[in-house]
Amino acid sequence: MKKLNILLFAVVGILVTAMPAFAQAVQPAAADNTAGLKALAAGIGFAIAVVGGALGQSRIGAAACEGAARNPGAANKIQTMMILGLALIESLVLFALVIVFIKT
Repeated sequence: MKKLNILLFAVVGILVTAMPAFAQAVQPAAADNTAGLKALAAGIGFAIAVVGGALGQSRIGAAACEGAARNPGAANKIQTMMILGLALIESLVLFALVIVFIKT
């Protein structure tokens, strides 16, 4: 947990120091050039969604393996519930992808 906090603060620190780059005055010729920033924001948002989905899927897989190892008789039920959970998590990531394509 401590490493996660350090990583979070490092990322926030980097983002805060990059803010002056976006504080420049808008020039009339470049006023409509926001498509690149929208694509960048969509890519970062989708990356966050993918990381969350991957973490959720790995935790489900680990819990299913542990549950099947503890109770081999219930392995079929555990596998069914695991596949259902994985499908729901993957659908959320795909919905995030659809939203990225709609917004860009």
